[in-house]
Amino acid sequence: MSDVVHSFTTTVPRWQPYVVPVDLETATEEQRGAMQVTPSNKGISTYVLTLAHDPESLAVRSPLFNLIMYGKDGLSLGERELGATAASVVNRCVYCAAVHASRFINYTKRTDVIDAIFADELGAELDEHLQAIFDFSAHLSTTPPEATQADAQDLADVGLSELESLDLVLSSAIFGWANRLMHTLGEPVKD
Repeated sequence: MSDVVHSFTTTVPRWQPYVVPVDLETATEEQRGAMQVTPSNKGISTYVLTLAHDPESLAVRSPLFNLIMYGKDGLSLGERELGATAASVVNRCVYCAAVHASRFINYTKRTDVIDAIFADELGAELDEHLQAIFDFSAHLSTTPPEATQADAQDLADVGLSELESLDLVLSSAIFGWANRLMHTLGEPVKD
């Protein structure tokens, strides 16, 4: 039997869907087409195979996700991952938090930031630049959103351009959606 994972860690758990994922071998042409552009272009995950039950939505979601998280202009990839991590902490999505915290570390080599976030969650104390990013993303990810003009001004004060701030809004928002979808469709488990 698998145990559900409830604590934050950079060890990525296995995500177990509640529904049977699409079988790649028997997938329809439309499902295969929708899965051609996977979110990270690294393979077809169980999550994507589950989303393939609705190929029309998946065909739109994956390219949008790729543009938001891997765009070449604007916010750095590490800062986008910090926004995704903040949203995932707010939404208690330990799977997404593990994936995106690991990517943040990979891009920035800053394990101290993730250690602080996982130890103190929304009370984490970071350097001014990363604190503004983390706080804005966390405030934007609550329901209803708590992001204020002061949060947006904090981003400008630490040097984020309008494009960088927009990228942060998008990376946080797509994870507000993705976290809730993952909770609805399955759960993180350790074997």
